[in-house]
Amino acid sequence: MNSIVTPPYVEPIRKSLRVKATPARAFEVFTVGMDRWWLRTHSINPTKAAIEQVIMEPRAGGRWYERGADGSECDWGRVLAWEPPGRVLLAWQIDARFQYDPSFSTEVEIRFEAQAGGMTEVTLEHRQLERYADVAIGLQAGLGQGWGILLDEFVKALA
Repeated sequence: MNSIVTPPYVEPIRKSLRVKATPARAFEVFTVGMDRWWLRTHSINPTKAAIEQVIMEPRAGGRWYERGADGSECDWGRVLAWEPPGRVLLAWQIDARFQYDPSFSTEVEIRFEAQAGGMTEVTLEHRQLERYADVAIGLQAGLGQGWGILLDEFVKALA
């Protein structure tokens, strides 16, 4: 009898922060404004060209990718849900070798919730990490650190 091996559950990466912005502004800067805050060191372009632009197409089904200084494009994933100003859901199609793989996917969900005093709570959850199989736990730590650094840049872009 064949048995299906299910990878063990890996706790999602969860990051939450409060920003001085409306949900609409926070959503806009995080999504279509990602180019303003994404670190140029966080590239997966196989041509090794410097990141010229980070692009998230503003619609469900849209591409999420980087454009290199040499004109090359490297996909990162897809926009699964586009619900301004409250939520965006992304397919992160970057494998354990940090290469784009259209057959691989985890999810990154970002929520924007209005708070008192003109603040917005921004919550990021990167889930389905168990799909990385035997390297999931190691990647969880690295991805968690990376998202923390990137969210710091996002906050600076809102200022």
